[in-house]
Formats: sequence, structure tokens, C-alpha cells
Amino acid sequence: MTNLNNGRPPEAVYIHIPFCTNKCFYCDFNSYVLKDQPVMDYLQALDREMELTVKNTPPGVIKTIFVGGGTPTVLKPDEMAYFLKSVRTHFPQWDENIEFSMEANPGTTDQDKLAVMKEGGVNRVSFGVQAFQNELLSGIGRIHNVDDVYRSLENARSVGLHNLSVDLMFGLPNQTVDMLRESITKALELNLPHYSIYSLKVEENTLFHTLFNKNKLPLPSEEDELEMYLLLMSTMEAAGYGQYEISNFAKPGMESRHNITYWRNEDYYGLGAGAHGYVKRQRHMNIKGVNPYIEASLKGLPRLDSFRVSEQEAMEDFMMVGLRMREGVSDQAFQAQFGKSLQDIFGGSLNKMLAAGLLEQDGDIYRLSKQGILFGNDVFGEFVGALTEV
Repeated sequence: MTNLNNGRPPEAVYIHIPFCTNKCFYCDFNSYVLKDQPVMDYLQALDREMELTVKNTPPGVIKTIFVGGGTPTVLKPDEMAYFLKSVRTHFPQWDENIEFSMEANPGTTDQDKLAVMKEGGVNRVSFGVQAFQNELLSGIGRIHNVDDVYRSLENARSVGLHNLSVDLMFGLPNQTVDMLRESITKALELNLPHYSIYSLKVEENTLFHTLFNKNKLPLPSEEDELEMYLLLMSTMEAAGYGQYEISNFAKPGMESRHNITYWRNEDYYGLGAGAHGYVKRQRHMNIKGVNPYIEASLKGLPRLDSFRVSEQEAMEDFMMVGLRMREGVSDQAFQAQFGKSLQDIFGGSLNKMLAAGLLEQDGDIYRLSKQGILFGNDVFGEFVGALTEV
């Protein structure tokens, strides 16, 4: 579980498709409305970035690929086929149990497109459902309705895609605890292997941020939001889904292996406009705009920024992302990566969080307690700038 992967090349690939049918009111991701965008030019630029990336850092056997956005499924079937062929060309060696995920929006996935995705190697699809009430969906800028959700899942299953996940959100404007209960109930009736359930964060440069500043965003109270989170944790657990990360629930063995790469602070390629990558303790971020990215890719790697991560920062990252997982962080993994023990480096913070009842210890493993899950950000913040000794 080391950053440097014992000298192995990265085994995980993230690829960004920045196009959307429209911009949701809460979204601050690097995404652009599809109309009049140079989609094929973008896919060719992506192909060039893949080519240069693997020349610089040759890949090994790829274990996970994740295509995010934007909404990757706004690509037309022929564009999707071209894109998936690029991926296969530049990352030819796949683990026999590869997890190849693609994000999708209900309503952008007809059978033809899903068939092209399956043929190109995609074997896991994550649908951005968010809620099961049409009035809530239109209130957050989603263009799908609840019927689209059922149709999209049916289409996926009809072409042989069964490793499916849906995203839900809580803390939405005008959402009540009962509405969330109904959404979770309907989501569980789908009997999927995986669910991601996130709380709304009002991010800068979004319509919601503007409304929030004008006091025109009718958000649930803090008490209701806490009740929503407790409700979803208890309901998911009762239905047999393990909460393996703060916002993610899965049937045993169906956890998102790609996201676990991030939470274990392991290496991954990051490709596409605005994508981030992490290879051999070097982080990079790509140019964000579609046309600037295309132009930059003609001259070389389309980097906006690239920097070496110091050992101190890598240690802090290890704690902050590792503690998001319910399995926690282990001293053994920390020593394998840094050659020092957790107590040597973070003793003060660990002992403080244990005493506060926000962390629990099991042998050489530290994990969030039940109480700690509710105050995760406070716990993570404790490990920034908190090194006892380096």
C-alpha cells in the first residue's frame, strides 16, 4: 500500500470528459454545456495526451479505469467507440478483473450507447440520480426525471451491465427527512451493489452559491441534515450495505476499487481537461478549458501545474484520505510508505482524537468512531500541520 508502489507503474487511470447537457445548480466541476463544443477535437487531444503520458510513464497492468465528468455518456455512440478504442490502444494491458467505471446521467444512456460502452470494456456504470422526487430534481437543475432512472438502469441490464451504482444527495433545498427516506427506500428497491450518498456542499461559482448569498436557498436545518445522515447510515446498514467510506455503501466485495486508490493515497494517471494525476509523489493538474486543452495537447502534455509532494504533505494526505475509509489507517501501511511510525509523526493528534472519542484504535489500526464519522472534517483537519516530528 505504498505511494511509490514499490517502483511499479500506476495501475489506475482517471479520464475526464468535460461535457454536459446542462450545468446543474450545485456543480463546480470542470464541465461545459455540450452544445457547439468541439467534441471530436477534444477526444483526439485526449488520445495525444494518453500517447505522451504512457511514453513518459509506461503503464503496467491496469486494475481500474474511471471515466468522470461532466457526463461522459453525452458522447454519441461513434464518439464513445473512438474514445474507448484510444483507451485500449494506450493502456493495452488490463487486469483480468479490471474495474472499468463510467459516470452516466439517467436519460443519456440508450441501449445503443450502453452496448458500445460494454463492447469497449466498461463494466461498471455509476448513475447520477440524486433524488427520487421530480420537484427536487428540477430544483437542483437536473434534466432527468424519475422515470428516466428506471429506464436507464433497465437499458444497462439489458446489454449485460450489472455492476451499477447510483448517487443520491441529501441536504438539498426544500428536501425533508421524509423525502430522503423515500429516496433511499426507492434506491434500495433497485437492489444495486453500490450506492454513493453525498451531502450538498454550496460551492463558489455555482448558482446555489449566488442564491445562498442572497438568502434565497431554502436549505434544511443543521438538525434535519444530521438526522438525514443518521437515517441513511442506519437504513443502509440494515439493508446489508457496508459503509466502507464516509459517503459510500456497498454489498461485500462490491466497493469502488478505483476510489479506494485515492483513499489509500496510491498512484494514478489523470487525463483530460482539468484532470489531476498523482505519480511517484508528483501531482499535476491539467489545463481546464476545452479549447486551451486541445491547443496545449498539440505542443506537449497539457499541464497547468505540476509539483513534487513533500514527505510532510504526503504523510498528511495519507491520514486525511485514509481516515475517510471505515477500515481506517494502519501503522504497517504508514511505515511501508514512510519508514516511520504513526505515533512518531502524529502521536499528539492521534491521542487527542482518541481521548475525544472521535477515533478508535484496534491494534495498529486507527479509524473514525461512530461519533467521529459525524465530525470527519474536524478529525481530518487535525492532521494538517500537526507533525510531531519529521
